[in-house]
Amino acid sequence: MNTMLLSESQIKKLITMRDVIEIVDRTFVDLGEGKTINPTKLNLNLGDSEPTNLPYKASLNAMPAYIAWQNMAGQKWAGGFGLGRREIGRPFINALIMLVEPNYGDFLAVMDGAWITNMRTGAQTAVILRYLLKEQKDITVGLYGAGVQGRTQTMALTSIFNVKKLYVYDPVPAAAERFKAEMAPLVQGEIIIAKTPKEAAKADAVITVTPATQAFLKGEWLEKGTVYFAMGSYQECDDEAILGASKLICDHVAQCLHRGNLKSLAERGQITADSVYCTVSELAAGLKKVGSVKEEKLLVVPIGMGCLDVAVAGIAYRKAFSLGLGENFSFDN
Repeated sequence: MNTMLLSESQIKKLITMRDVIEIVDRTFVDLGEGKTINPTKLNLNLGDSEPTNLPYKASLNAMPAYIAWQNMAGQKWAGGFGLGRREIGRPFINALIMLVEPNYGDFLAVMDGAWITNMRTGAQTAVILRYLLKEQKDITVGLYGAGVQGRTQTMALTSIFNVKKLYVYDPVPAAAERFKAEMAPLVQGEIIIAKTPKEAAKADAVITVTPATQAFLKGEWLEKGTVYFAMGSYQECDDEAILGASKLICDHVAQCLHRGNLKSLAERGQITADSVYCTVSELAAGLKKVGSVKEEKLLVVPIGMGCLDVAVAGIAYRKAFSLGLGENFSFDN
């Protein structure tokens, strides 16, 4: 049995952001209907989230999933490497995805997972916002973080919504300038570089997608009618931004309490599973409803689920197979 090997450049030729949005949406629905399986990710701490005696600042996550609508199983092995990779100018995130045929156990494919991770991270925000805003098309966005994931957030949002204004804040002004120049052709309206964090907080959707470890976004800045997406793996917002939300929505409750913006409050017992109004998949499947967003201060914490990565990888694999792309390798020999 041959295993297909797919590189990042090959996957980019097979999958567009619109493809990823459709895949993410369908997988959320499937998960909400109890068909797709997404266990809690397993974390290997290499000096990132907790002190160790290791000379690293990294973590690795094992993220298995079964995608019912594709009849596909798989796992993403992904990590963030805060010292070594940055020192040599490489991206913070590195990942591989393995696909498995669930009946016979054949390893169908091994492929790059970093690009898929970044694309589905952007897509999940746009899809969730569509669930919440329903028919609303014109939006304003406050974006914190002008890196790779800031770009994929923008790619996804502009695929679904008419972004009238996008405020971007980054502590490195040159990064914000580069972001504006690159993203201007995609954004229907105006990109405004915020000089302070507060300037970007008045928007329909506020998104923090940063590696920050110290809270910089204050809950007092967020108004009714704002949907705040807390995307980072560490601590981006103060307690008021979380405790002041009228509804808390998570993609995976156990994961969100274990890592990211909710972790500190969860460890202090101020946030529990009972604090979560619903999961994203419950929204997608119509099991839970959110009324008019204008009367709410919504907090959405999508920490990231392996089922989305495996689902995107599954479609990439099938497209590559039909087109004869990728390299074949046999582990049997």
